[in-house]
Amino acid sequence: MKEYWMEQLRNVVLLSHSGAGKTSLAEAMLYDTGAITRMGRVEEGTTVSDYDQEEVKRGISLNLTPIPCEWQECKINLLDTPGYLDFLGEVKSGVRAADAAVIVLDAVAGVEVGTELVWKYADERELPRLVVINKLDRENADWERVLTQLQENFELRFVPLQVPVGQEANFRGVVDLLSQKALIGEKGEPAEIPGELMGDVESYRERLIEAAAEADDELLMKYLEEEKLTEEEISRGLKSQIASGAVVPVLCTSATENIGIVPLLDAILTYLPSPAELKPPVATNPVLGEEEVLEGGDMAPLAALVFKTLADPYVGKISYFRVFGGIMESDSRVFNPRTHEEERISQLYIMRGKEQIPVDRVRAGDIGAVTRLSNTSTGDTLCDQSHPLLLPGIEFPKPVYSVAIEPKTRADLPKISPSLTRLVEEDPTFEWHQEPSTKQTILSGMGDVHINIAVQRLKNKFGVDVVTSVPKVPYRETITRTATARYRHKKQTGGAGQFAEVALRVEPLPRGEGFQYEWEVFGGAISSSFQPSIEKGIRQVMSQGVIAGYPVVDLLAAVYDGKEHPVDSKDIAFQIAGREVFKRAVLEAGPVLLEPIMNVTITVPEEYMGDVLGDLNTKRARVQGMEQRRGLSTITAQVPLAEMQRYATDLRSITQGRGIYSMTFSHYEEVPAYLAEQIIAQAKAEAEKS
Repeated sequence: MKEYWMEQLRNVVLLSHSGAGKTSLAEAMLYDTGAITRMGRVEEGTTVSDYDQEEVKRGISLNLTPIPCEWQECKINLLDTPGYLDFLGEVKSGVRAADAAVIVLDAVAGVEVGTELVWKYADERELPRLVVINKLDRENADWERVLTQLQENFELRFVPLQVPVGQEANFRGVVDLLSQKALIGEKGEPAEIPGELMGDVESYRERLIEAAAEADDELLMKYLEEEKLTEEEISRGLKSQIASGAVVPVLCTSATENIGIVPLLDAILTYLPSPAELKPPVATNPVLGEEEVLEGGDMAPLAALVFKTLADPYVGKISYFRVFGGIMESDSRVFNPRTHEEERISQLYIMRGKEQIPVDRVRAGDIGAVTRLSNTSTGDTLCDQSHPLLLPGIEFPKPVYSVAIEPKTRADLPKISPSLTRLVEEDPTFEWHQEPSTKQTILSGMGDVHINIAVQRLKNKFGVDVVTSVPKVPYRETITRTATARYRHKKQTGGAGQFAEVALRVEPLPRGEGFQYEWEVFGGAISSSFQPSIEKGIRQVMSQGVIAGYPVVDLLAAVYDGKEHPVDSKDIAFQIAGREVFKRAVLEAGPVLLEPIMNVTITVPEEYMGDVLGDLNTKRARVQGMEQRRGLSTITAQVPLAEMQRYATDLRSITQGRGIYSMTFSHYEEVPAYLAEQIIAQAKAEAEKS
């Protein structure tokens, strides 16, 4: 693949709700640009983009995949993203690396929840965009209905560039409103406009010219004076309007029938910006603490952002990067300012699906890949050591669905931690940790499908077979009132004796205050040298719990009296006395269980709002607010984690897969007494078994 200058590049992310046809669209573009000689099909597992074993098996995209194609002496870097909502991290990465977006809609389903979400992500980066209404060959496809939905949902100015020729199974081409020609079939052969479309063509062309004319005063004046605008003037005006976000053009395709693809390729080159046409990117110099504008493209200092990391079982780690300034060279050295370490760059590649195309360099504005970087992760910047720079990273959504995992065999136990770390490196929307209160390894992700994919990757890529289960809720124990207790430890059975007596007072502290330990012994009843021994005993019990085996929090423990023996009192005796007196005091202080409460935000189509609220009522939720906007309802609530363990599955069932939610920790709160009794009884039963 030849090298391209910034002016010849287009970095375009494909976005949609699941099933709108992004991967098929990318496949058709590859075919029409000559990159492949035969179009693959998603259902057959033969597309360039969906090559991963799990993607082929499930028939959906799971990974962000670069799909570069060459067209009219330019290079279009397509970034195919998953539409399934469990894989939003891949979408975020693609949006960060792109300069523009093509948002794909299903001509039957129209605007969906996922469409709203990816639109918001594109808004965050202020990406210019085109809308493609795909699958116009399907039964019940309705181009005008989807156009109306777009207008109602996003309240923007949507301007068709094309009108479809034929409907449903008879869809056979498009009318280009600019050239006023019908483009029929796979190759977009020019033809006369069908007579029945002339009225629509004139009406939509007038809208197009009006939108273009408003780009600047000169064009507007010419339009108002009813002078004819040239095709070049209309294109120039539209490009300006698209760049500012004032206008969103709409195109028509059937990816699987390869109709409308060539006009789409032309529209990407004509209307979407090259990196050279955008404001120069801004980086931060971490040494000076100052922002730096990366002007000059290839002549700017090197600054490349790693936007995705892939663990390949054959070549190791593959890092995908976008060069925002300077030139990345094969067989060179670069600097990672986050780790303060140098990385060796061996051979650079242009990736097309799983194909690796070796290149000598990757210029400013382009996208490439390198293998086997030692200490570089997604979101890191690569630069020159003599000129350190940091580019803004990627803000990933927080996980909402967790499982407890354990290896199927003891032999896999040592491999669990490094394998999970590599999994998170590949997909930062995963998180894992050891939960000390439940002694479980917890893996968190965006949903059940996301977690299932993780389990398969652990097995196939890292050779670790695991089983999953619903995590235990990380409850806490605390007290509700002040209490005192006294305990004497005495051991006189042969050899050296043991003696310690401790009097302890416990007091509740405000939620989140943790643990305070105070020494109120005066007059030498206990030597202060035993103060750490008693605290050690107390902390042992605090980590193991008193009533149900969960950590004890938010209390003050004060030692106010006791006794010691001149010979038999020693460290171990006061540790034991500290443990036992603490247990007694807590049991006298009205012990209760605390549970984690989560802040939850749920977005669903309006028709499901009643069902969702009804379901929340069964989950002890406290609804904080409701908002309705453009056919969608957003509910905010506080819900106990114990009720949300499998909410991803519940919500998908209630809304037929059209609902989304996010969840973050809020605070700990007392468990209702009737539930606490069940939890304590279960904990005691499990303790007796073990």
